[in-house]
Amino acid sequence: MNAKPTAAETRWLKLLERAETALARAEWLLPEQPLPIDWSKTPAARWERRSGVRYGRGALYPVMTPHTVLLDRLVGIDEQKARIDQNTRQFVAGYPANNVLLTGAPGTGKSSLVKAMLGRYGKRGLRLIEVDKGDLFDLPKILESLQGATQRFILFCDDLAFDVQESGYRELKAVLDGSITAPPENVLIYATSNRRHLMPTFFHENFSQNDGKSEIHPDEAKEEKMALAERFGLWISFYPFSEDDYLAAVAGWLAQHEILLPKTATASDALRLEALQWARLRGSVSGRTAWQFARHYAGRKAVRS
Repeated sequence: MNAKPTAAETRWLKLLERAETALARAEWLLPEQPLPIDWSKTPAARWERRSGVRYGRGALYPVMTPHTVLLDRLVGIDEQKARIDQNTRQFVAGYPANNVLLTGAPGTGKSSLVKAMLGRYGKRGLRLIEVDKGDLFDLPKILESLQGATQRFILFCDDLAFDVQESGYRELKAVLDGSITAPPENVLIYATSNRRHLMPTFFHENFSQNDGKSEIHPDEAKEEKMALAERFGLWISFYPFSEDDYLAAVAGWLAQHEILLPKTATASDALRLEALQWARLRGSVSGRTAWQFARHYAGRKAVRS
């Protein structure tokens, strides 16, 4: 006959049963990791660390209807369009191409230009993966997950900038150029930023100081800040829009809403004045403001009709 469990053994058995019950409930509450992405059917994805995902691991989540932009609709940035299109065309064809840093004035089309590349080359195997600045630590995992894929991938980091105390830029710098691991041939990084060097620079850095707290070699600190941006092989700069550029952008976005410009001079002048007033109220003459006005105008016209 089996010996009767002791009181201590009984308590341990009950404790184990409670632990197993708690784990079973937690297992049921936590979602499974997403299935591997079928890149033949998925045009874009986003790397995310969703709350509740097991062990807090990041994963790629498919974006089946990405926001694509027609390249022809982007006006006032013809030189920038030509440069990024040439680089992307080389990349998609399997030829050498560069990582790209798009910097300059806000609302001038930096992000839209990257999205336009997906619309232009998606059918040729280009895929777009959005990676937030806070997830740059996961870049090695992302690159590992893309090994062996036949498609070509652009890792898109939008509005990229780092503060002095942040260290995520070191991971990005290593992936761009500085790691002993060779970067995959089917992956490039396209980043946008309002800062040319991605990190803040201060006026006092241009002068030598002897306050006992400053660095002995301040030039080395400045070079460290510039090191990340210099690892991008292609720099594309964007400049503030003129009023003519803005109005041309308005016409382009209205055309996307299938709205043609008025044929009469009076109606055309009225639309021009309304578009300029919209920009002045916003305090911004930019491509983004033009896109917002076009949505307002097209929606209002649709309601009235």
